[in-house]
Amino acid sequence: MKTILKILLTAIAVVVIAEFLPGISLTEGYKSAIIVAVVLGLLRITVKPILIFFTLPATILTLGLFLLVINAVIIMLAGYFVSGFVVSGFWVALLFSLLLSLFQSILYSFLKENKEK
Repeated sequence: MKTILKILLTAIAVVVIAEFLPGISLTEGYKSAIIVAVVLGLLRITVKPILIFFTLPATILTLGLFLLVINAVIIMLAGYFVSGFVVSGFWVALLFSLLLSLFQSILYSFLKENKEK
């Protein structure tokens, strides 16, 4: 249940960011946003660890800032795989990635369980 909520919250964040960020467009609306959320989740699970492994020297040399580039590449791959999601360039993907991370951290904070003792 929590996974479905996270996918829906990510889809909402994608719709909101695509509405205000030029260079990102959702041509099929909410359907595309849900597909983008699922594809981003799958790419983060499968492709991101491989990219991190192969770019480990660059990541260490830049003190982890190269992970921003990897996140932008993941967003661009999602734009390639999902037909209703268009990303116009690398810098737009980088900004989209930063904004999506910010929105996700805010939205996911509402899903945290209250641990009362």
